[in-house]
Amino acid sequence: MAKKRRKLNKDFEKIIYSSKKNVELVLAKIYDIDDEEIQKEYMSAFNRVVNLYDELKEDYERQGFSDNSEELLTSYKNAFNLFESEFEI
Repeated sequence: MAKKRRKLNKDFEKIIYSSKKNVELVLAKIYDIDDEEIQKEYMSAFNRVVNLYDELKEDYERQGFSDNSEELLTSYKNAFNLFESEFEI
């Protein structure tokens, strides 16, 4: 049986790339925090965002652009915005 081709979306790929850069930037800022307790607190809170980003990226790489892609992107954006509103970085 032939394998179904992934549906690609250049705009969505740009969003994923931009999201990757945002996650890397925040992680770099967290790693720059000197106080270990505060760093752990920030890292613990930001792990949800990282996990959602990873899920978004992996889903796109496996299945391409789908209805699920928009839902995953919305979840990632909401988590990122919540982190930014609760933690000053």
